[in-house]
Amino acid sequence: MTTTTDLPDLRERLRTMARGPGRTMIALAGPPGAGKSHVTDALLADLPGAALLPMDGYHLDDRLLSARGDLPRKGAPWTFDLDGFAVMLDRLAADDGRDVLVPVFDRDLEISRAAAREIPASARLILVEGNYLLLDRPGWRDLGRHFALTVMLDVPQAVLRARLTARWRDLPPDQARAKLEANDLPNMELVLTASRAPDLILPNG
Repeated sequence: MTTTTDLPDLRERLRTMARGPGRTMIALAGPPGAGKSHVTDALLADLPGAALLPMDGYHLDDRLLSARGDLPRKGAPWTFDLDGFAVMLDRLAADDGRDVLVPVFDRDLEISRAAAREIPASARLILVEGNYLLLDRPGWRDLGRHFALTVMLDVPQAVLRARLTARWRDLPPDQARAKLEANDLPNMELVLTASRAPDLILPNG
C-alpha cells in the first residue's frame, strides 16, 4: 500500500537500510521538473556510503536521435538505452566486490559521459533516480525487481509546468514553447498517468 512520507522520514528509512550487509537499491522517480536531482543530493549528503545511479546517463546520443528523427523528443522513454540501463542494474545487484563505473549526463554539453562516476564496492545503498523507473510499460516494468523501495515525487501539475517553462527561458519564445508543449508536457503526463504505484509518495511542491 502506498503511503506518504517526508524527507526526514525517508532519510531515516534509508539510513537504516544502508546499515544492512547486502546491497540495496532504491528507486526515486518523478516527472520532469519534480526535483529529483535536488532530493537525491539532499539525501546523499546525509547518507555516508550511499551512491547514485542517474537514469539520465543512458540518454541516447544526439547524433543517433537525429538520425532516427527523435531529437525533438529527447527525454521520452524510447530515447534512452533501456537495455544498457537494465544491464547496469544487474551488474550493481551482483554486488561482486568490484567498483563499478557508470555514465553521467552532462547538461552543459547535452551528452552522456561514459565512466564519469564510480560506485565503490563498499556502497550498501544505491539511489537510482529517473523519470521512468516505475513506468508500467514493457521493459521498464522489469526494472522493478531490483528495487527494495520505490518513491515517487509528488508535485502539483501547475508547479511542474512553471518549473519546466523556466528551463527554456533563455530560448526564443517559439522554441521554448515547442520544447515545453511537444516534449516536456507529454513526458510529464506519461509519468503521471502510466507509472505503477510506488511504495512511498514524497511531496515536493
